[in-house]
Amino acid sequence: MQRVLITGGAGFIGSNLADRLLDRGVEVVVYDNFVTGRPEFIERIRRNGASRVVNADVLDAKSLRSALVGCDTVFHLAANADVRQGLEHPRRDLEQNTLATSTVLEAMRLSGVNRIAFTSTGSVYGEPTVFPTPEHAPFPVQTSLYAASKLAGEGLVQAYCHGYGFTGAIFRLVSTLGERYTHGHVRDFYLALRADPGHLRVLGNGRQEKSYLYIGDLVDGILHGLGALDAGTTEVFNIGTDETIIVDDSVRLICRHVGVDPEIEHTGGPRGWPGDSPVILLDCSKLRSRGWRPEVPIHEAIGRTLSWFDEHVDILIRAEQDT
Repeated sequence: MQRVLITGGAGFIGSNLADRLLDRGVEVVVYDNFVTGRPEFIERIRRNGASRVVNADVLDAKSLRSALVGCDTVFHLAANADVRQGLEHPRRDLEQNTLATSTVLEAMRLSGVNRIAFTSTGSVYGEPTVFPTPEHAPFPVQTSLYAASKLAGEGLVQAYCHGYGFTGAIFRLVSTLGERYTHGHVRDFYLALRADPGHLRVLGNGRQEKSYLYIGDLVDGILHGLGALDAGTTEVFNIGTDETIIVDDSVRLICRHVGVDPEIEHTGGPRGWPGDSPVILLDCSKLRSRGWRPEVPIHEAIGRTLSWFDEHVDILIRAEQDT
């Protein structure tokens, strides 16, 4: 039976991926330090006798090598994803994204594991001039430490694949929504409106245009892209939808769901913070040509996310307190 390790496996994406793999009969090792990962998200893993949970940091090479015993594939999802606060903690992205990826790759090499899926970000394109933005688009100046650290991680994955014969799939993601989502503007707006139904502060001018992907479609895309690779090859895949939504439109959907009509305050400018690209729309035709396509439109992904919030407000509040 196949056995895989998921770094960040107790997080939003990692835990959904772990459940999908369990459904396929795959043994899963969840590797997480539980700084942002939630124990509630991996109850199925704990109950599954063939799988296990390792509470350790991705910078701990010894723990990684021990966890990799018997595994044939790594899904490296663990990362610091707080783009907005990146300039306040400049070393965090370097350590948790770039150095952690190096540690994972070296542990794989020493353990004889040579197949990896790595989640990068569409933010590596900075503020592109071509939309939808393809994988071969020229990189402009990097606009966030998060994106720069992820791009460095991509380079490390590609170098290990080239030098040691690894098989690697690199996925440049748009923002993801869905069940177990605990970080990002939809959560921020939802909690803000619960606290003050009469007022909502929106960073930027509210005209930022973003593409979002439902978590189920993302997991499908990751598994599809990695499964389509020949041994010893490396590919970079954009993964997102062909549609976008304006921030103010997403605000209206959230307000309607919560049942409020607040005064909206915009802080002004085309960006909510340094590194917030005014437009994100990726060309995903490469992954689509391999047979994958997203099924859930953005408005429905937002709706499913909000419905999950209603049922799990306690988890949202605990997650906010832990950040």
